[in-house]
Parts: sequence; structure tokens; C-alpha cells
Amino acid sequence: MSAVAETVTPPASAAAAPLLELDELVVRFRTENGLLTAVDGVSFGLQSGEVLGVVGESGCGKSVTAQAILRLYDETNLVRYGGAVTFRGKNLLKLPRAAMVDYRGPRIGMVFQDLSSSIDPVYTIGFQLVETILAHQPMPPREAEAKAVDLLRLTGIPSPERRINDYPHQISGGMKQRVMIALALACEPELLIADEPTTALDVTIQAQILELLTDINRSRAMGVIMITHDLGVVAEICTRVVVMYLGQVVEEAPVAALFAEPRHPYTQGLLRSIPALDGDRAQELYVIPGTVPSLLAVPAGCRFAARCPYADAQCRTEAPPLEVLRNGRKVRCWHHEVVAATGEVRDVG
Repeated sequence: MSAVAETVTPPASAAAAPLLELDELVVRFRTENGLLTAVDGVSFGLQSGEVLGVVGESGCGKSVTAQAILRLYDETNLVRYGGAVTFRGKNLLKLPRAAMVDYRGPRIGMVFQDLSSSIDPVYTIGFQLVETILAHQPMPPREAEAKAVDLLRLTGIPSPERRINDYPHQISGGMKQRVMIALALACEPELLIADEPTTALDVTIQAQILELLTDINRSRAMGVIMITHDLGVVAEICTRVVVMYLGQVVEEAPVAALFAEPRHPYTQGLLRSIPALDGDRAQELYVIPGTVPSLLAVPAGCRFAARCPYADAQCRTEAPPLEVLRNGRKVRCWHHEVVAATGEVRDVG
């Protein structure tokens, strides 16, 4: 397991107004089976300059939460939002949809998980960067092109003056990821949302991308939401972490505290699933039993109960609240004190 980073940017003072705050966010999708709730009452905040990790398995609602912040889903036919997404004091969910153009890009940038659908294959990367810049920051085209070159240089692309004329198929996956980051930074946003930015990259390129995001966060005092399934990545660059399971927040804590004393069985399982670099290579890697349930069959009571070694009758019938602990941590578990006391994950019997 990676050591928790000691040099990440510290969060702003607790007294400062948050850059972003989600308050009981709900996202429901219209389907042939009716409205399905993919995000159910998610709340967390982010300060300027902070790096927040959002973790969980596929199907836990991480990407849906991120895209809901920018209202990227079709609100006419597909989705219904509830709760609040407050950015710099304004609830984005209450704004006219046309007003979101002032936030998407200029104030909130996003690095999407799917590179193939995020960069147009028929235009050069320079054209796409310049188009993005001019859409939000009117300036002479030559100035926009110079800024595009600077962005490529900032993100570590060699020979940016030449690479700006390349098409996406002419560059590697790691370079495409850097182009995506450059596009997200083109309008100098205050918040960057990075959705699995290191997926499908080899270990060396992954480390370079994480270092790049850390450097940008520090140099610009920009808030960053890092969405990932990898707690090792969280340990490297984040200051605080939100753990999601089946559309809900089940635990929130500073990174060091979470690694030292996880209080939710799901968090324990995720931590135990990280290979130990100094451990026995022959030791079998731990796997959390079962799978994330379908939104068509959300369990009664605790949503993790069927996979949890601590579950009892109360867990299977009563949904635990998200409890705020004395030290500011949050956890959604009836038995979090017992979980913390054991210090390790037990197998489901």
C-alpha cells in the first residue's frame, strides 16, 4: 500500500466559505422501469485549493455525481435533479440551463473518463484547444493559438509548437490524457473535476499525470475533485476522501485518518484490496464478496449489508443515517465503533 502523501496542499480554513457544496443531491433517471435514483442524498463540500478524492466501485454513483455538478444530462427527457449544488454561493441547479455556459469551462473544468468520445478525431488538437478558448475568452486567434501552445507545454507535451497540429490518432494515450487536461484548463477554471484520469494508462504515465494534477493544484490554488476506484491514487494526492456506495456517501474523512482507522466495512474492504508492495507476493489479494446491487433492487436497510461481515438484523431492516462524529468525520454504519475497534476486515460467514 502506498504511504499517505505528506505534502499535498492543505485545505483552506474551515471558516472560509466552500468553493463547492453539495447538499442532499439527488439524481433520478427516467427509464422504462420508472425513475431510478442513481445518486441519493449526497452531501460534501470542497474548499479552494483542496484535493478531494471520491472513491467506490463502478456503479456507486461517482461519475453521475460529477456530471450532475455541471448538469450535463438531458433534463427534458432523461434526468431529474434534487437538492442543491452550490458553487461560489449560487445553486447551479436553480439557474436557467442557458446560464450553465458561464460555468462549464470558464469556472469548472472537467477531464472525462472516456478519451475516445471527449476528443474529436477529425480536428487537430490545436483547433480544439483554440475553439475552446475563443468560445469563452474572446481574443485574437493568434493569441488564442499561443495560449494553446502554452497549455500543451504546461501539461508536459514535448514540442508543443509542432504537436498542436497533430490529430488525436497521432498521439499516445498518455498524451491524449494531457490534451484532455489542457482542454479542461483552457479557460482557467477555479474547480477541476477529474473522472478516472489515469484509467488504462501504464504505471509510469499514471504517475506523471498525478504529478501534473498536483502541480497544477498547487500553482493555481485550484480545487480538484479526483474521482477514482483506486485508494492508492487517493493516498498520493488527496487531502480528504469521500467513499460512495450505491449512490450514497458511506464515509468521509481526512485521508490520513481514513487510512489509519476506517470506520465503514466497505472502506475497510477497499483498503484491504490494495496490494501491499512489501507483503508476501504469494498472498491472495482480498476481494470484497458480492457485487454492487442493481438500482432496480436497492436493498432495504443498509445498502452494504449483504456484503458486510458485521451485518445483523438491524442492518438488514433499518437504513443507517450519515452520522457526523466528534472529530468531523462522517460514517453511515450502525456498528462503526465496532468496525474501528477491530482494525481489519473479517470474511463474510
